[in-house]
Amino acid sequence: SCQWYGNRIYCLGEQVMSIRVNVIGVGMTKFAKPGASDEYFEMARDAGLIALKDAGIQYSDVQQAYTGYVYGDSTCGQRAAYELGLTGIPVLNVNSNCSTGSSALYLARQAIEGGMAECVLVLGFEKMEKGALGSYFNDRESPMGKHLEVMIAEQGFNQAPVAAQMFGGAGREYMWQHGTKRETFAKIAEKARDHASRNPYALFSEKLSVDEIMASPDVFDPLTRFQCCPPTCGAGAAVLCSDAFAKKHGIKNPVYIAAQSMTTDFESTFNDKSMIKMVGYDMTRAAAKEVYEQAGVGPGDVQVVELHDCFTANELLTYEGLGLCDEGQAEQFIWDGDNTYGGKYVTNPSGGLLSKGHPLGATGLAQCTELVWQLRGTADKRQVEGARIALQHNLGLGGACVVTMYRKD
Repeated sequence: SCQWYGNRIYCLGEQVMSIRVNVIGVGMTKFAKPGASDEYFEMARDAGLIALKDAGIQYSDVQQAYTGYVYGDSTCGQRAAYELGLTGIPVLNVNSNCSTGSSALYLARQAIEGGMAECVLVLGFEKMEKGALGSYFNDRESPMGKHLEVMIAEQGFNQAPVAAQMFGGAGREYMWQHGTKRETFAKIAEKARDHASRNPYALFSEKLSVDEIMASPDVFDPLTRFQCCPPTCGAGAAVLCSDAFAKKHGIKNPVYIAAQSMTTDFESTFNDKSMIKMVGYDMTRAAAKEVYEQAGVGPGDVQVVELHDCFTANELLTYEGLGLCDEGQAEQFIWDGDNTYGGKYVTNPSGGLLSKGHPLGATGLAQCTELVWQLRGTADKRQVEGARIALQHNLGLGGACVVTMYRKD
């Protein structure tokens, strides 16, 4: 009997075929504040054209397109893709909340790995409004209803934005368990601003100290304003292809997807009475474990990471979920500088969601773009020396977590 595992087919335990998925083109727009961006299809067009040019191909070479966005009417993906060409190819729309871009990437990778296409375009875009995220549908059960039940049971309901209550509550739980200082969360934001100061695509590039971050308005303890990602507009894109397509087009030694996993909520999300688990810790841990097993390498082999820092509390939790440090050791990891240049890993060299911004549908593709640049050695002032293996983590409550490992040999 034969079955897929990772990007390989095994028959009776023996590998018989491998379809490698390469990332041959990436692109993104500079992120902008709500009200200061182009139309969603214009941003998507710009990112898509950059990615196609980067790949050295035409839109007519693309056989499928996967498009991701959260806030928009049906078939916005088609409207965006039509800016690149009217070739009649399948265009599919994806919405997985904050992990939308990586969910689209996951589907595109499967299409190539499964032999259904040789070249696929992934587009992620978002035109957001000012203020906290909210629902447009008040006449039906929220898809976050079960998550809200956990939050209300564990800590009640506050007037702060719901997402901040959820991730802030997870941060509080971690503090109670491990005696973590509030300044530790601010230290993550300080690092994010420092990294973003080297990124021309980032929304916020002004450096801030721990004291300045702590002094910003409280949102939901331990989170202050500068520890929360801002609503953002922007777009990102990636072109994926098979080895055969790359060879046909003279593309040599591209960055490729070495492993990828997508997980959704487990029983522990709702049954363990834990804010940490409710915001996706077990999804992260399970996806990372599968990726390491697929790739045959561990977290210690990774040099650079783009992870989902929607709030500083989530970045801290994700260090442990991805295995970058042991459980309960994140505070030491942060203050030792093992999350930045000169340490064990460089996390979010782009500045992350905290500083680069978080246009929901585009975030996963922007992470992909940064890591491809890092592995190519073209990340300019942000370049991580000797980067060969990169890890991406994109989380959406509701819920979905996508972890992807990239390599360049």
